[in-house]
Amino acid sequence: MNRRNFIGKAAAGAAAVTIIPRHVMGGKGYIAANDRINIGFIGVGKQVYTLLNSIGKCPGTVAVAACDVYKKKLDLFVQAAVSNNSGKGINAKVDGYHYYRELLERKDIDAVVIASPDHWHAQMAVDAAKAGKDIYCEKPLALTVAEGRAMVNATRKYDRVFQTGNMQRSWRDFRHAVELVRNGYIGDIKEINVSVGEPVKQCDLPTEPLPEGLDWNEWIGPSLYRGFNEILAPSDVKGPWAWWRGYRDFGGGLITDWGAHMFDIAQWGLDMDKSGPVQFLPPEDPELDDGLSMIYENGVRVNHKQWGTEKDSNAVQFIGTEGRVEVSRSFIRTYPDEKLAKADLKSSDTRVYVSDNHYQDWIDAIRNRTKPVSDVETGHRTASVCNVINIAYELQRPLLWDPDAEKFSGDDYANLMVGRPYRGKWDFTIY
Repeated sequence: MNRRNFIGKAAAGAAAVTIIPRHVMGGKGYIAANDRINIGFIGVGKQVYTLLNSIGKCPGTVAVAACDVYKKKLDLFVQAAVSNNSGKGINAKVDGYHYYRELLERKDIDAVVIASPDHWHAQMAVDAAKAGKDIYCEKPLALTVAEGRAMVNATRKYDRVFQTGNMQRSWRDFRHAVELVRNGYIGDIKEINVSVGEPVKQCDLPTEPLPEGLDWNEWIGPSLYRGFNEILAPSDVKGPWAWWRGYRDFGGGLITDWGAHMFDIAQWGLDMDKSGPVQFLPPEDPELDDGLSMIYENGVRVNHKQWGTEKDSNAVQFIGTEGRVEVSRSFIRTYPDEKLAKADLKSSDTRVYVSDNHYQDWIDAIRNRTKPVSDVETGHRTASVCNVINIAYELQRPLLWDPDAEKFSGDDYANLMVGRPYRGKWDFTIY
């Protein structure tokens, strides 16, 4: 599809998207056709089935379209989406598309779920915003800092509701840990340890024969070209996770894959959702894939390191002057007062945004035209921390970062890595 034609059609149709409140159409419980939120899914790999089921449980949502460049996966998902609609008593057709911009041209689609590989997030999200669609985009938000900022700018310019898939912000234990930290239950925060896996690396996989039904050129899209390998795009959505996420040009390693969850909680605890660290200090030994520290302007040090035991992987440890809070998906622990982990906060304590269902929170924000718990700016700030960590590991030298300008101080080469080159026909003009 010609990009200029797409932008023209999208701009014309953006104003036509309206959701009429249910009470206007027929009272409580009545769902008129134009009260439904019609959703298109872009990228239908392993993760999208969780999103289909979770968003499908939100009242008034209907899957109406899907897109993927791997026909086998697309056909499977369309079947699953039709079944999901039928389970809710809705007889709705689900159309499949090879090119996501064709899906975005449909004026009856109100919102899109982007679950493509990371290297596609920014282009798809910016185009979706231009087309007047509200957006749920999987974490990590963007492959580069510049792409994340473009996603924020497009969301604001076209007045879209954008939820980032950092769903731990809708989990009680993570919210409770953050509120304990913010309200001084462990004193002043001095240090935070974040346990996640290794940084991104160059892709060294051999080229394998291309499977039938996969448009590999379109899968690569804006990234620099390399040959197909099953590890990058597995044909079986029930098998191992696709490991494009471990390689440069497609993902950011475990630094972004799990770091987008765990550094997100550190950012939240420090109330830094509109800012970030000012200094990044990689380990002196270039062979190490952990040991980096980053310093915030208030002096708090956040370390990328394995702390505790192996059971404490993918976890966050807040260290204060009067105690510790440790949290992961399987535990929340507090020291020296163990009861704090399950204690209720005082009525006078400061509370953060409360969301207990990440997907319903997005749908509610769409209906109310408000910002959800993990708005695009929040997702971008967390992703940019992870992106700069990868840059520091690669350059193996201390870096001074200006979180307001989103540039490095005194390091022209590092600033080249804030963005990336685009291949062939792909550009990244958001206006």
